[in-house]
Amino acid sequence: MRRKTRKLSADDRAVWQAVTAGIAPIQRVTDPVRRATVPPPPVPKSRDSTVAPPSPTRNGAVLPPPRSAVKPAMRIDWAPDPMDALRAAAPAMDARVLQRLRKGKLKPEARLDLHGMTLDRAHPALTQFILSAQAQGRRLVLVITGKGRAAQDAPAHRRGILRNAVPGWLGQAPLRAAVMQVVPAHDRHGGGGAYYVYLRRRR
Repeated sequence: MRRKTRKLSADDRAVWQAVTAGIAPIQRVTDPVRRATVPPPPVPKSRDSTVAPPSPTRNGAVLPPPRSAVKPAMRIDWAPDPMDALRAAAPAMDARVLQRLRKGKLKPEARLDLHGMTLDRAHPALTQFILSAQAQGRRLVLVITGKGRAAQDAPAHRRGILRNAVPGWLGQAPLRAAVMQVVPAHDRHGGGGAYYVYLRRRR
């Protein structure tokens, strides 16, 4: 049996139009293959990679990654031992007297102890001592510097500021004209912390 179609009344049409007024029609996709924008996959980080990504500054500039802290190389002092240079120096005095001096068989006529002095005090004290000893006609004197102290990583022969400064002072004016030869002292007179100074005769 065929069903009779019902005609909408004027009121029904008004209600239907009010309901469908806010519905937007569905748009058909004309392109059968629409490509979606997919972000690229993240690059995996290597375990050994230590390079930090660049960080932008306030004005937009990119700074290079910070450098890793590098330990400074240990300082090595290759300066020679001043006593080795004195031992290798050509003799300026009688060879037999020099040999006895190196063996500690000669007794110093005077001695100067610079222990505990600063460079500013030790230099004038040494100058006065040497010139005074020469004026008194003395030939052999002993200058005690001590072995000094330094950092643990410093070579042993570089320990002691006065130990390294005294030979240089004795080779400079006005002491150079009074000194004939400087010799490392024998163990009985201070060893590595003292010097024999053999003086010239005063004219």
